[in-house]
Amino acid sequence: MFLAFQSPGPIISEIGPFVIRWYGLLIASAILIGVTLSQYLAQRRGVNPDLLGDLAIWLVIGAIPGARLYYVLFEWQQYAQRPEDIIAIWKGGIAIHGAIIGGAIATLIFSRLNKVSLWQLFDLVAPSLILGQAIGRWGNFFNSEAFGRPTDLPWKLYIPLSNRPPGYLNYEYFHPTFLYESLWNLGVFVLVLYLFFWGLKHQDRLKTGTLAFVYLISYSAGRFWIEGLRTDSLRLGFLRIAQVVSLAAIALGILGLVWLYVLKRPLPDTVKNRNKRLSMKD
Repeated sequence: MFLAFQSPGPIISEIGPFVIRWYGLLIASAILIGVTLSQYLAQRRGVNPDLLGDLAIWLVIGAIPGARLYYVLFEWQQYAQRPEDIIAIWKGGIAIHGAIIGGAIATLIFSRLNKVSLWQLFDLVAPSLILGQAIGRWGNFFNSEAFGRPTDLPWKLYIPLSNRPPGYLNYEYFHPTFLYESLWNLGVFVLVLYLFFWGLKHQDRLKTGTLAFVYLISYSAGRFWIEGLRTDSLRLGFLRIAQVVSLAAIALGILGLVWLYVLKRPLPDTVKNRNKRLSMKD
């Protein structure tokens, strides 16, 4: 079966001066679904779901600017010539690693101000985060960006001439890396969600912070190999920057699991924050 993808374009509709874009709709949908899911998971863990609703605002404030800033910094030569495009996030150009860093910083500040467990929050956000990434990757499809090398595989993505990178102008079809990563992220979502519900039945065996570390390892493993198919990524030596960051995330995740299950020591945050504000009885 042949499955050649072709984007209908980045715009859904235009109403006067207002433009509704697929990228913005997907981000908004991912946020709404993510908040709803995190609050549901919080309830199942006996955590006040209102905390997750409040945290969502902090995550948006931290993650979206972080994602854009990360992308702009690594593409500065392009944006230095068109500074008016720096804030044009609706045209695409956000980096998930920047969103993760910005969101992690926002969560850290939120946990300190509200005196709640940072790692508990990370665990509750991890399933929503990876599901949101699976949804958001389709924004690349509609914008005809972040695709892979040329291919003649039955599943392939048509890229308009104006979006093809230098050296590839004579090629029409490319690897749909947006699809690869979206499907991979859905698989990670299923894994993390399974562990979450398994942990509800084995609370003495699934330690706080485990879901966050499993997310780091599993997502980053997929991102590492998928990034190797890309043609538009920045390089650092023989690796792409996203691959270097992915390797660092994998190492951090492994160290975290070793700390929890081999050394059998609680994460520092969980020791200090055995607080009552996480309880539904609060």
